[in-house]
Amino acid sequence: MKDLIAYCGLDCEQCEARTATLHDDNTLREKVAKHWSELNGVEITPAMINCTGCRVDGVKTPYCESLCPIRQCALGRNVGTCGDCAELETCGKVGMIIGNNPDALRNLKHGMNHE
Repeated sequence: MKDLIAYCGLDCEQCEARTATLHDDNTLREKVAKHWSELNGVEITPAMINCTGCRVDGVKTPYCESLCPIRQCALGRNVGTCGDCAELETCGKVGMIIGNNPDALRNLKHGMNHE
């Protein structure tokens, strides 16, 4: 599986936070922080928008680093992604992501076959 597929199946290569980090783009950080603040109803500052990817070494957003229940669960279970977990189809943690994003579910179910 591509290293830039997150534990939940989202594609980190498509994440604007990762793009802003790689290009040190403060304008994009500001845009992402504003958008994510509105979506989540919490204050997210541009300084928080630094991430190299969920499953790769490097910096993570504060949420991804320590608050994301999906990432914490996968790390605790020592699985490559949620696709390696027997509870994928019934899991409440990853359920909202894969229920709303067919690409994420596809990445988790078929990612190992498409390196």
